Amino acid sequence: MSKSKARKMREKLVREGRLNPEIKRSPFTQADMRTRTTKTKKDHLYHFKHKNHSLHKGDDGSFYFAQ
Repeated sequence: MSKSKARKMREKLVREGRLNPEIKRSPFTQADMRTRTTKTKKDHLYHFKHKNHSLHKGDDGSFYFAQ
């Protein structure tokens, strides 16, 4: 993948001995601040609320005739 124009400029500043702007970035830019929780039983049930559960019982409307 190619380098972006901004990254090239940052590398040029470092080569010239000037300040790297990456140093001034907040430490929170690298941290993932989202909280992840495991789904509760209710969340799991609501996820499958509108799906047809009758397919698991075998009465999906198909027939098999053996002669």
